[in-house]
Amino acid sequence: MPSTFAHEFNTPTFKAKVSFSTGLFINGQFLDGSDNTTIDVINPTNGKVITSVSEGTSKDVDLAVDAAHKAFDTTWGLHAPGSQRSILMSKLVALMEKNADELAALEALDNGKTFNWARNADVAGAIDCIRYYAGWADKVTGQVQETTEDKLTYTRHEPIGVVGQIIPWNFPLLMMAWKLGPALACGNTIVLKPSEFTPLTAIRMCHLINEAGFPPGVVNVLTGYGHTVGNAISSHMKVEKVAFTGSTLVGRKIMEAAAKSNLKNVTLELGGKSPNIIFDDADIEQAVNWAAFGIFWNHGQTCCAGSRIYVQEGIHDEFLKRFTEKTRSLKVGDPFAPDTFQGPQVSEVQFNRIMSYIESGKSAGAKVEIGGERHGTEGFFIKPTIFTNVDPSMKIVQEEIFGPVGVVIKFKDEEDVIKQANDTVYGLAAAVFTQNLNRAINTAHRLKAGTAWINCVNSLHSNVPFGGFKQSGIGRELGEYALSNYTSVKAVHVNLGHRM
Repeated sequence: MPSTFAHEFNTPTFKAKVSFSTGLFINGQFLDGSDNTTIDVINPTNGKVITSVSEGTSKDVDLAVDAAHKAFDTTWGLHAPGSQRSILMSKLVALMEKNADELAALEALDNGKTFNWARNADVAGAIDCIRYYAGWADKVTGQVQETTEDKLTYTRHEPIGVVGQIIPWNFPLLMMAWKLGPALACGNTIVLKPSEFTPLTAIRMCHLINEAGFPPGVVNVLTGYGHTVGNAISSHMKVEKVAFTGSTLVGRKIMEAAAKSNLKNVTLELGGKSPNIIFDDADIEQAVNWAAFGIFWNHGQTCCAGSRIYVQEGIHDEFLKRFTEKTRSLKVGDPFAPDTFQGPQVSEVQFNRIMSYIESGKSAGAKVEIGGERHGTEGFFIKPTIFTNVDPSMKIVQEEIFGPVGVVIKFKDEEDVIKQANDTVYGLAAAVFTQNLNRAINTAHRLKAGTAWINCVNSLHSNVPFGGFKQSGIGRELGEYALSNYTSVKAVHVNLGHRM
């Protein structure tokens, strides 16, 4: 019998008691894992255990895949009209809205992000995403192609079948919505693995999925480790597609497993080292505010974080002065305090990884303008950090740190900065700050990135595609573009009169 998570929140921003099963969600039921083992969930503010959740195994993946296949062949897929799928997804949206504060509190508890950001960005964005794709569910259509008068030729965009989805710990609920939305809208059934660091909102969502009335087996969620559950999903012979958000290193392993098994379709949203370019004519106050948001939001644990900040030489010194002051003003502390901007890093592993990059920067000769050390003595808090006097070959310039660490680099002109900005294996996002519209657009077009922001950063919408160039991924999340990740196109040729 799976354990039950019971917790009383008594914080400045949320007060309530919550209680729900923490088992694996397979075929509409909450179950223990096959080995009856559990995984401890850690509170990143103090390093203490919050609760334990059931640990999935490859055997459990087999059970979930079988349940998903049964649902696809009987109650979902082509057996559930798009209008019906839309109704159930809309019911789920209503339940998410009803439980929005609880979802935000759970996100803050095991991830460490602030309650206010979780409520207003993560939960709000997840709700918007599911609502958006609920609208698409009965609008996934093919085309009629004109060939000859004695022939009817058309295409069908059919659901793929059972799809595997592996989501990260930085935006647990939001990434779950990004994956569930288009997959459900197109009629697929799902086997999903959340991160073992941040499983609580995913498990709570399973209760809402049942309450909304989804048929058993349509959505299955297995908590577990990447080398077991993640590997079993990506190499499973009965999973026809796998979608993953996370590091480029793990993305390579998933792509390899998919190729070595049944050559399953793969969508990858991976790492980044995004450039943020600030020209002399930028509104400097706005550039400072957006740059701070770009690198320090979500504690720097954002794949599109603007971690390389290029500032033109005419305003470099003034920008750095103001940017340092802005960084100093950001409050680091309790995620449930109303004025906290940055909580702890998600785990001790991530804390140590970020601190090793900070030490690498110091050892290589970069200058710490502010930060560069842990915050407090308990938990996994790191002070927002700015490096200057960096060299392009330094690890802190080239590699994704995934923490509150940015580098400020002076540049001369447009040609100089575009060359530097594109000097990376990544290509997820980029930003340009200038009041010259022609320069803004020309620069955005020349940057090798899947998303280019002009006079803003980290601005995403459910109807606008998101994904990377180069080693930042394959395929696109969000918008109409994401639907193509979850359909197979079939061409049908009907002979109306041609005789042999």
